[in-house]
Amino acid sequence: MYDVVIAGGGHNGLVAAAYLARAGRRVLVLERLGHLGGLAVSARVFPGVDARVSRYSYLVSLLPSRIVRDLGLKIELRGRRYASYTPVGDGGLLIDNGDEARTAASLGADAEAWRRFYGTAGRVAARVAPTLLEPLCDRAGLRAVVDDAGAWRDLFERPIGEVADERFAGDTVRGVVLTDALIGTFADPADPSLLANRCFLYHVIGNGTGDWNVPVGGMGAVSGALAGAARAAGAELRTGMEVLAVDPSGEVAFRDAEGAEHAVSARWVLVNMPGEAGYGDGDGPEGSQLKVNMVLSRLPRLRDPSVRPEEAFAGTFHINEGRAQLARAYEEAKAGRIPALPPAEVYCHSLTDPSILGPELRAAGAHTLTLFGLHMPARLFRADPAGAREAALRATLASFDSVLAEPIGDCLLRAPDGSPCLEAKTPVDLEDEAGLPGGHIFHRDLSWPFAEEPAERGRWGVETEHPRVLLCGAGARRGGGVSGIPGHNAARAVLEAG
Repeated sequence: MYDVVIAGGGHNGLVAAAYLARAGRRVLVLERLGHLGGLAVSARVFPGVDARVSRYSYLVSLLPSRIVRDLGLKIELRGRRYASYTPVGDGGLLIDNGDEARTAASLGADAEAWRRFYGTAGRVAARVAPTLLEPLCDRAGLRAVVDDAGAWRDLFERPIGEVADERFAGDTVRGVVLTDALIGTFADPADPSLLANRCFLYHVIGNGTGDWNVPVGGMGAVSGALAGAARAAGAELRTGMEVLAVDPSGEVAFRDAEGAEHAVSARWVLVNMPGEAGYGDGDGPEGSQLKVNMVLSRLPRLRDPSVRPEEAFAGTFHINEGRAQLARAYEEAKAGRIPALPPAEVYCHSLTDPSILGPELRAAGAHTLTLFGLHMPARLFRADPAGAREAALRATLASFDSVLAEPIGDCLLRAPDGSPCLEAKTPVDLEDEAGLPGGHIFHRDLSWPFAEEPAERGRWGVETEHPRVLLCGAGARRGGGVSGIPGHNAARAVLEAG
């Protein structure tokens, strides 16, 4: 009998396994896929092309440095000097972390408002981030931690869309702010449900800074380091094992790669799986993104002569993400149509970390490009998954072309078989391939990082109605993104119980 069985070998399950095994617990991890790490993995996506692409998740912000230190992880997360570039006509908006004057000149009349708004967000991040690895506060407790009535009102109580409209004069600047409220989330930032606020909060508080960093070696390097830490501590990690059922008594039924069924018992079961198997609320999550991976023979030319492609693509490159453009695309998608001009953002991993490319590709000037499209809810792809994927990809590439000086298709590298190095993943693809209900990358809509009900169960936000079954994946409170936080908190709950 094991002390702990962890259902699902994604990065959160590996974090929990490493902590628990280091504490002397006998731990078994069961993973359905043939690899560990879930969607935090790297792959050579295009046959014959020596490029390791972070196929699904791609940047790291929420992973606390405390977890990295605790587990002795040998990973490098590189910062990006250029936070973002947004092309507009023959110019654009550049946020250059290394040149305050250049950024202010680019922002124009909104420069002071930007400084104040993100200064406030930075102070909130520094105060809230440490609480994510501690017992769950209630609303009043977290408000006391924030200790800023204006910041609490603007980030936790008022729709972020209203705040952006009030604070900033420019449509482009408003859009840049609001994209952080919409990544992987189908929402109207002016909606009083405040779903967009929750998404925004998680995008600006990571590790106390809100910085989005590049994992050297690709996202697979992060999961590889976590798997190594768990193994070194003595955890048993088994792939090709599909969990079929979790009994509240602590019994886990699973099927191996040959189809034989087995059962194992443990004092604790930690569930690192999405969907009703993970949290049983049947709330029908819906993902809302188009992920496109590319390898280019060279970076595309820009219309803006004042910004080099190496600057524009090293950070987040915004495509048709002005405030009005985001609102129009949302309404089109809500009505069941692929947006005519899909908003999206792009970044080039290989500019910051060329190690993911083979020597020949590096020498030839090749680069990877990751595109993340917004307002692409799963409902758009249900009736005709392949046809809708093609239509969404075609519209998104046309949107990309509309802000470039040349078509992106002219820059795509060709694989040895002549095919372009480009692949697209919709929410329905993620549902089919990874078992994410609705293709929701956060497993379900993000929750506030505090207990929303006075009688909310448990100290850590991982507890379920079954005392021996805990959540340790993105569906836990304070879950979502590549963070390891739910894994850490589930391990703490087990160790506290003795």
